[in-house]
Amino acid sequence: MMAACRGLSPDGPFVSDMLGYVDCQAQTIGAAGYHALATPGSSASLALTGLLTLFVALFGYRMLFAQAPGIRDAVVAIVKLGIVLALATSWPAYRTILYDVALHAPAELAADVGGAAALPGARGGLEAHLQAVDNGLAELVRIGTGRPPEIDEPAAPDASPLAPEQQQQRFRQLGQRPHWDPQRDAELLGTARTVYLTGAIGALAAVRLIAGLLLALGPFFALFLLFDATRGVFGGWVRALGAAALGGLASAILLGAELAILEPWLGAILAEREADIATPAVPIELLAFALIFAATLLAGLITSAKVAYGFHVPAVVRTASARLIENLQSAAFGERAAMQGYTDRADAPERNRAHAIADAAAAAQRRELADIRQQALGSRMSERGHNPQTPLRGPQTAAAVPIGQSARRRTRNRVSAGASRREAI
Repeated sequence: MMAACRGLSPDGPFVSDMLGYVDCQAQTIGAAGYHALATPGSSASLALTGLLTLFVALFGYRMLFAQAPGIRDAVVAIVKLGIVLALATSWPAYRTILYDVALHAPAELAADVGGAAALPGARGGLEAHLQAVDNGLAELVRIGTGRPPEIDEPAAPDASPLAPEQQQQRFRQLGQRPHWDPQRDAELLGTARTVYLTGAIGALAAVRLIAGLLLALGPFFALFLLFDATRGVFGGWVRALGAAALGGLASAILLGAELAILEPWLGAILAEREADIATPAVPIELLAFALIFAATLLAGLITSAKVAYGFHVPAVVRTASARLIENLQSAAFGERAAMQGYTDRADAPERNRAHAIADAAAAAQRRELADIRQQALGSRMSERGHNPQTPLRGPQTAAAVPIGQSARRRTRNRVSAGASRREAI
């Protein structure tokens, strides 16, 4: 039983507590959900037993109807069974292959990439840096941007309802200077802080919680690998898990880049305010900055999803596996495998349709020759009265006679019978 995650404290640091709670929940959902589905007697376990029985029964029916699977089908089936059992029943294997990769690998990669770029929080402590920036924004909202020196006095609550541009034009016409509106600056600073918190926490929370949910459903999605018709569902699950992992990496790198700009800039603004220097342009600039990086984080998540969606098993890998199995077949069957067309040529790993048609034509010719021989043997047996003592011989073919020599004239002199008698006396 895993320990419960610590909740948020009203007086504690909001960003650090929120990100810590999200990370704890993602890990808890992924591990506890997997154990719940992999436990014997659970719904996923019962589904695994039923689908494995169906998978074996289909192979049995194929053999029953004289469709024995070849070496390639047998090897692929064994590999699929091993992968499904490892993902659906073995927590150590599942944790090594998928759980640690999806939840811990993005932080390690971000440390390598961000550390080389000297980004804040890359080596750890990203939550602390984000919390420090939020504290600075809260302080800036509290103290305000200050009254500019060219402004006479703050605007009254019942100020003219005219637009700011119309007010400035009216002040210029009357020879007066525009009033300063501290309430409007405070609203802009509050909006900028809201956008900053939404972008930072939302990006990290989305990828972490989605990864935890997909990991919890791992035993269920592993079952779809057994059959060719449902293999796409398993591939979609793997791509979604890869998109969550890439999204976590992209969010960490982009937030590090945001902190690298925002931390020194916000520190300089707070230093000016402590020196009682007005910063009237800060509210608009800070809001624009927060919106830009919120859009950048969203683009990073979409890009990660696009990259993960394009993942497929390369054709080279499939061809290499097929060629390896064909080589094993050639080594096992030797000449017989070569006669049947299981060759390991690099330019033709699989027999094409032309070869199949040629083999069918050759087989038809062999059958016709066999029928002709059988008919000839039957006619010889009928001529000899079906005598079992008469040896059966195959049809003999007369030797070929050259053209022009079939009716040769005799070269010896003819001798009569009388001449022969006279010579004998």
